[in-house]
Amino acid sequence: MGRRETLARAALAVLLLGGLFWALPQRRPGEDGGHHARHAERPLDPFEKAGVHELTEGQHGLPFRLATLDGRTAALADHTDKLVVLNFWATWCQPCALEMPTLEALWREYRDRGLVVLAVSVDRRAPRALIEPYVRNAKLTFPILLDPELRTSRAWRVTGLPATFLVRPGGEVVGMAAGAREWDSEPMRALVERLLPDARGRE
Repeated sequence: MGRRETLARAALAVLLLGGLFWALPQRRPGEDGGHHARHAERPLDPFEKAGVHELTEGQHGLPFRLATLDGRTAALADHTDKLVVLNFWATWCQPCALEMPTLEALWREYRDRGLVVLAVSVDRRAPRALIEPYVRNAKLTFPILLDPELRTSRAWRVTGLPATFLVRPGGEVVGMAAGAREWDSEPMRALVERLLPDARGRE
């Protein structure tokens, strides 16, 4: 079974089990302010092609500051000039493990162009004996944040893993993905290209 099929099945399984349903409004086909045509056979927009739910304009996630695995702290507000891929995960989450290599690939490709991956571990009490070997074995180089009491994940209304939010430069939450995704896929890269800090200058 290929990685794409494995990720697709994992994402479907999460959704069938209840997955993540964030309370922020989502764009619907044909709604005022949306980008969707009012007919049955409309072309998929970049969010749909990437498997990311597009949220209505003007949504902002709650601020947070968390300890990091390397002993520092990190906050969403530290990256208001970047496209933030905010990923909630845990060491025991198999779909999380499936998508981690693709998040690393996305981070490596776009970090010099204003993208940052913030991976928030929701392992209770942040057991370093589990998290550090996991990160080392997966060869992850993006920031790992610790949410040992699950306060941040609850504030962001995360009820299933993995859960990932796209936060545009300026702090607007524009998309969310429930379940595993192939973050370095062509459709995902096309979406990222539209959301990077320099995207408007290239339009």
